[in-house]
Parts: sequence; C-alpha cells; structure tokens
Amino acid sequence: MGGAAPARLPLPLPRPPRLHSHQSTPISSYLHATAPAASSSSTLSVPRPAPSPSVRVARPRRRAAMSAAASSSIGISDAMGIGALSVESVGHKDLLIVGPGVLGRIVAEMWKQEYPGCKIYGQTATTDHHSELTDIGIIPALKGSIIGPKFSYVIFCAPPYRSEDYAGDLRVAASNWNGEGSFLFTSSTAVYDCSDNGLCSEDSPCVQIGQSPRTDVLLKAENVVLEAGGCVLRLVGLYKSDRGPHVYWLSKGTLDARPDHVLNLIHYEDAASLAIAIMKKGLRSRVFVGCDNEPLSRQEIMDRVNRSGKFDTKFQGFTGTDGPLGKRMENPKTRAEIGWQPKYPSFTEFLGLSNL
Repeated sequence: MGGAAPARLPLPLPRPPRLHSHQSTPISSYLHATAPAASSSSTLSVPRPAPSPSVRVARPRRRAAMSAAASSSIGISDAMGIGALSVESVGHKDLLIVGPGVLGRIVAEMWKQEYPGCKIYGQTATTDHHSELTDIGIIPALKGSIIGPKFSYVIFCAPPYRSEDYAGDLRVAASNWNGEGSFLFTSSTAVYDCSDNGLCSEDSPCVQIGQSPRTDVLLKAENVVLEAGGCVLRLVGLYKSDRGPHVYWLSKGTLDARPDHVLNLIHYEDAASLAIAIMKKGLRSRVFVGCDNEPLSRQEIMDRVNRSGKFDTKFQGFTGTDGPLGKRMENPKTRAEIGWQPKYPSFTEFLGLSNL
C-alpha cells in the first residue's frame, strides 16, 4: 500500500446494522431496499390522469383493442407526471428491479454497463424515492392494480420486514417475468441451520419450516421463486465503507455481544456482480450463495477497523459472554458454476490491510 497515510473516512450517522444473519440482528435488515414490498394483491401501476377536455382522444375501433391496451401497461411515475408504458416498449435486455435500494441501484448501474441502451425499471411501494431513481436513470414504477408487461429479467431485492405477505410479493414478481432470461431473488444465508461457528455451503441443511417465523418467511418466499423456475441467491452480510455491521458497532463504541460470534461478509459491489453473473447464465430453479469465503469474528472485524486508520473513531469492545454463535459460509459450487470471483476477496483487503 506504499508509505502514504490511509485516507480517513468520516463516521456516518448511526444506522441499524445491515446483515444477512439471524443471530445478532433481525432478519428484517438482511436486504437493502429503498421501499418495502407492497402486498401481493397489487401489481405495477399508478392511476392514469384524466385527459384534458380540450384534447380529443382517439378511441380504438374495437373493444378488443381497448382491452389489450389496458392489460399491457404499467403505471410509470416520472418528473413530468404519470404516464403509461406499453408492453411493446419493454426490450429483451430491459430489467425490472423490485426493491431498488442500495443493492438494487448498484445492480442497475452494472446492468447498464453490460447492456448499454437498455431500460431499467425500479418497482417501489411508494413514490417517496422516485425522484432519486429518475436522477440515476432508473424508471420508477409504482405497484398498483393493473397487470403489467412481462420482463425477461427480473430481480427481487425488497426486504420482508414491512410486507404482510412476502411470498405473495414474490408471486407478483414472478407474474411480471415472461419465463425467458432470468428471475432472481436475493435471499439470506440465515436460512442455514447452523449456530456453532461451523462450516456451511450451498448444500448444507436449512432450518425446517415451522421452527422459526423469521426463517419461515424467507424459505416460503424461496419456494415460490424456485417453483416458478427462478433462482435464489442467498447473501451474507453486505457492507461498504459507510454501511455494514462495522459502521453500527463504531457508532455504539461498546456492545453487549460476544466477540467470538463469526460473521460472513460480501461487498455490495460483489453481491451485485454475482447477481448479474447468475442472471446472465439463464439457469432455472437453482440456489446459490454469495460470500467472500473469509469469515471473521466480531472481534476480528473491529480489530481490523481500528487498525486501518480509515475511521474517525475507535471501537472500544464487546462485553457479552453468551448468546448463539454464527456460521462459516463458503460457496465453492457457486464460484465454479458461475465462474465468479469477488472484487474484494476479504473485508481485510477492502480496508487495505494484509491478511497476514
């Protein structure tokens, strides 16, 4: 890294931790989306504005034409108002992102690099962040009551914590997929039945449905996706410089949690690149795991943060002595089949430190 002093990163305002883990934080924070998924009784739509009395609107010659036009549009909200998208305007490489939050927006950026000229739609439950999406080139689509057009590529990144029917939301997303390309759901490795810091991989046993309400939500949603022919990407704890467990722990200074609990991490950019690599393969009903294969204990993570010199404060320590342990995730089958390697092989290297 040379002799230059490392850049110091300002400590962000405290925010809840963002983990793909059920041991130390609610599973509700395992995914990062701008808006929660809406109920399954709705699809992509917003009400159409009434035409101005001064404008003559051409009517289709036949009722069939009217019905086809009505059933092949989704409501689109933009800075200019609300309009309708016809099914003919959805290209083969256009992408629908359900839950375009932190991860979804990075996926959008990378997808545009892969397919210049494509259009990317971001489905949300409210219009709260639509101006932000428009600014970064994502066409915001509001979930509504009109059946929308079919997409060849759909990725579902919305979290379950505000959804009344998460599995139902996945059914709605599946209904927007035309069966070509790929349908991908970003789930969590929290579904694996391990809490003793043991090894886990793609084929390790999962918690049985009925044993945990939190994992039930994810497993039932996964089943919907797999039955529809889509794929599941189980992700570990997501992080970047200003987001992740290390940021939350820094904001606390000390934490009543056991220091030897093992966590698994993957950088947001690596999670996005893996998701895209899977979608490009066009596989059906498969389960993959996204992790950097370098699990660390809580103490090891914060020792590295303190040693990096990249943050304006120091973590003081963990004071807990009991509680569940974690798991050590690895994804050899995913890497071999998809041909993927992370940009950031470990949290340690992300911080510019040596693994030694």
